[in-house]
Parts: sequence; C-alpha cells; structure tokens
Amino acid sequence: MADGRAAEGIRRRGLRDDVHERLLQLLLSGDIVPGERLAIDTIARQLAVSPTPVREALALLERTGLVTREALKGYRAAPPLGVEQLAELFEARLMLEVTAARLATPADDDMLRRLRAAEDAHTAAGERIITALSAGDRDLALTTDYFAKDVAFHRVILDRSGNRYIEEMSDTLAAQIHRMRQMVPYGVTDVRDAIAEHEVIVAAFASADPDAPERAMRAHIEGVRARSLKHARELAARG
Repeated sequence: MADGRAAEGIRRRGLRDDVHERLLQLLLSGDIVPGERLAIDTIARQLAVSPTPVREALALLERTGLVTREALKGYRAAPPLGVEQLAELFEARLMLEVTAARLATPADDDMLRRLRAAEDAHTAAGERIITALSAGDRDLALTTDYFAKDVAFHRVILDRSGNRYIEEMSDTLAAQIHRMRQMVPYGVTDVRDAIAEHEVIVAAFASADPDAPERAMRAHIEGVRARSLKHARELAARG
C-alpha cells in the first residue's frame, strides 16, 4: 500500500511538472497574453489532464511572478516587468552574482571542469539559437534550452560560493528573470555577446588573478543589463 501511494505521488509530481513546463512555454511565447484569465478547468480540458496538476502548476508559477492570484477571481497572467522593475532586478543580480563569484574564488579543478562543461553546453545551445534566428525562426524549444544552459552555467559558480542564503536568494531572483524574458526580445548579437562574456568568466577563474572572476562577472551582468534595458526602452517607446 505504501509503495502504491509513493508511486502515485511520483506520477502526480511528474504530471504537475509537465503541465508547469507547458504553461511556462505558453507564457514566455506570448500565446498566453499578460492579463489573460487562466481558468483551471479550461486549461485542464485543453491539456487533457485533471484540474489538480493544473492547480498545482499554477501555484508554482505564482511564485515566479508570471501569474497572479486574486481572491475569488482565480489566476491571471501577470503583466510584464516595467523598465524600472527591470533595472531593480539587475541591481539585485549584480549584488548576488558578483559576490558569488568572489566567494567562489579560487576555483578548484572540479569547479573548472564543471564550468567549462557548462560553458560548452551554453555555447552549443547559443549556436543553435543563432542559426535559427539567422533563418528568421524563433524556436521556443531552442530558446528554453538556451536559457536553461545559461542558468546551469551560473549555477556552477553559485554552488561553489558555498553560501546557502545567496543560493536561495538567487533561486528567488531566477523566477523573476522568467518575467524579464517575457518582455525583452533578443537577437543574434545578444547571444554572441553572452557566449563571449561566459568565455571571459571561465578564463578569469582559470587565471592566477584573484580579482579577475569578480570583474568578469560584473562586466557580464552589466552587459546583459545594458542590452536588456535598451530593448525594454525601445519596446516602451513603441507603446
């Protein structure tokens, strides 16, 4: 009996995670527009699942800020971040990730191995994105994979920092970064810049300069901030 309940729990979590991933893709792609009401029963019918995994997936998405819940009204897709919120988000990223890079220094052989592997994976995903964008194709699956590889690269450094509170704060911040990706488009140049900046970070950790990783991480986050705010302001100007 206990084994049966455990197996059922695993199946439910797997189904919830599948629904969560599908809803996340719809939100990030714009198929679900900001402010749109998210009716649990309707979504359940569309995805051919029961309401329970939909309800659980929406509760997880609420923590990211991508959806909001109003008493007696249910869930809605949240509005995208404004330019001011975006600027604040990057201030927080700078504080957390630059500190994490400093705490992760010096890198040992295991960290360098993992960081180089994460860099290779990010670069490969980036090249796939560049090929698709150059052909005029914005493939959501490639986009999701690219951003997952980006997160994995930064995760190596956060793990090495050894500070559990920085890691927890970074997890919370990562949820808001989903909202940033909702509003900020990217292009071939953005991806190439990010790949180059990651290469500099790896080289900094491999160097004998104890201050190089912190400088490289600051330059990277500031670069992403500049590109993101530029895109966001252009979108805002278009109205």
